[in-house]
Amino acid sequence: WLKWLLRLLTGKCELQRLLGGAAAGARRTLGVERSLESSKNKVLRNAVHVEEAEVEKCVRDVMKEKNIGQKDTGFKTNLHISLLQISGYKKLYLNVENLRKIPYDSENEEHEEQLIELWNLLMPHENLKARISKQWCDIGFQGDDPKTDFRGMGLLGLVNLVYFSKHYTNEARQILSRSNHPKLGYSYAIVGINLTEMAYSLLKNGALKAHLYNMVSGLPQMEHFHQFYCYLVYEFDKFWFEEEPESIMHFNQYREKFHEKIKGLLLDYNVVLTLQD
Repeated sequence: WLKWLLRLLTGKCELQRLLGGAAAGARRTLGVERSLESSKNKVLRNAVHVEEAEVEKCVRDVMKEKNIGQKDTGFKTNLHISLLQISGYKKLYLNVENLRKIPYDSENEEHEEQLIELWNLLMPHENLKARISKQWCDIGFQGDDPKTDFRGMGLLGLVNLVYFSKHYTNEARQILSRSNHPKLGYSYAIVGINLTEMAYSLLKNGALKAHLYNMVSGLPQMEHFHQFYCYLVYEFDKFWFEEEPESIMHFNQYREKFHEKIKGLLLDYNVVLTLQD
């Protein structure tokens, strides 16, 4: 009845009010997404499942169903952007999930090259003496062969570590150095993979929608997921040293506290959590 009353007073349907009133970003797209999902109209409900190639046709179909003239370019443009963001988020999750499902394979030359690249980025002045080596512990892996540490997050864990080390090399080396602190130290690579799991779970349950809808006016890409991961690594290191845990044995407790902090930040409609180059 409220929607009916508002339509009577404004002469506009809910979608028109959302797309004409709210500024571009999460507030608008999340409102559009909720409106479409709760609609009794099948065409509108199906719009949240549309793929990128079908967005333009879907916009026309929605406008036809709601008796909105095709000349209303503002409505058309804004709905197009919102549907791209919605479909892009779903596609990004599938791409991230597919990368996570790829197990690290030491027989795969590309996988091995990325692993060696990680070492060279973090330890430029120290040669890796052998592929199986205790040296891997120097950058925070658990044993002589890092491949066993990627089991949970697959190739995604390695790609994230390499991305941060390549795009924020100074920060990565600084954090690695801090992770060797005699009292507050932690296993850099293992924690990095753990933070991949955090970023992945936030993407999976939809918590990253506001952040990505504010950050990208269109299709979110893998690059944007990696950027969010970089933010987590940088902020977790700061958080860890600010909290001053008694020992690494309390890692899970502080990891959960950090997780709750990030989830709280992501509830803000205006949130954007990235590091700047």
